[in-house]
This record gives sequence, structure tokens and C-alpha cells, in this order.
Amino acid sequence: MLIAPSLLAADFGNLQSAVRFVNTSEADYLHIDLMDGVFVPNITFGFPAIKAVSAAATKPLDVHLMTVDPVKFIPQVRDCGATIMTIHVEACTHIHRAMQSIRQAGMKVGVALNPGTPLCMIEEIVTEADLIMLMAVNPGFGGQSFITSTISKTERLKKMLKETGSKAIIGVDGGVNAHTGGLLAHAGADMLIAGSYVFNAPDPLSAIHTLKTL
Repeated sequence: MLIAPSLLAADFGNLQSAVRFVNTSEADYLHIDLMDGVFVPNITFGFPAIKAVSAAATKPLDVHLMTVDPVKFIPQVRDCGATIMTIHVEACTHIHRAMQSIRQAGMKVGVALNPGTPLCMIEEIVTEADLIMLMAVNPGFGGQSFITSTISKTERLKKMLKETGSKAIIGVDGGVNAHTGGLLAHAGADMLIAGSYVFNAPDPLSAIHTLKTL
């Protein structure tokens, strides 16, 4: 299982320490949520902060944009050193063009779907993505409860990927812990994005190990 600890749940007053911890862990990616206060009702990191995180990180960055018109930020995300840039299908009028632009900028392409967004929204582009990220909470805040319908949605997405021959991996973001992570692993998830479960754990390294071995 691929694991991406989410900095949204880290101590914002000591991000360098959080990044160093992730560097020493079994995590595969470092997940960064960029929110604009418009697409979601919150604001998080700006690009200067992401650049600082990137400079300290040894894990590849998975940058998740919860913003309107995310295409305009492609150059900034690239310049921050992101390996994966994930955008929301709900935020893009021309999702295929947006995905092409991300790939042309040298990054892998992630496409995220909110809990209420049906899988049919990505049928035509699923073979073009490197990552399909299912939101298991409504985006905008950390620490929310897991939406259980994400389990069946993961199973249906896995089936869609097999039927289309897509090489995309399935990521799930929100409410991930040992219990929900186990259910998601069984349903076909390939990558778990976890914030509170990792950074609020008594032993964060052990929490990552638990998820890693699901």
C-alpha cells in the first residue's frame, strides 16, 4: 500500500519537523492540500510555504489543489517540485486539456472526485490519469468522519480501471485510519492519504507502518 501523510494535520508552527518525520518514515509521498477559500471553505498553504516544504522533503510531493481554475497554477506547482498534481474534476471546465497541461509541465496527473461526484464524470479520461483520488470526506477540513459509501465507490472504480485498461492507481483521502484503511485496501485502493491518524498518533511512525502493511 502506498502511503501519503497529509500535512493538513501537522503542526503548522513546526512544519519542518513534520517534514523531517515523514522523510524518516515508510511513507511513499508527502501530501499537500492547497485550498483557496472558494472551491472549499478554507485556506491553507501558499506557494512559498510549499517551496519551503519541498526544500526539506526527501519524499516526492503529491500536491492536491482544492481550488477553482487549478490550471492557472500549473507553473507554480511545477516550480515547487511536485511529482503529482491532483485537480478536481468539478473545478475544471475542460478536464482533458487540464490533464494534458499538467503532463506537459512534467508532472504526473491526479484527478480528484468529491463524495457526491459520480464515477461517470471521469469515464472519458480515466485512461489518461496516473492517479484517481476519491474524497472520503467533503473537502476543506481535516479530521472529518469517513463516508462509508466510499468503499463501494472504490470497488466500482477498480472495476472501471480494469475494464478500460487504465494504469491509474486509486487513492483515497479523508477519514483514513487502520479500520477504514483495511476496508479500502480490500476494496482495491492503492494509496491512502492520512492526516489526523498519522500526525495525532502517539507513535506516528507506527501509524504509517500499520497503514503500509494493510
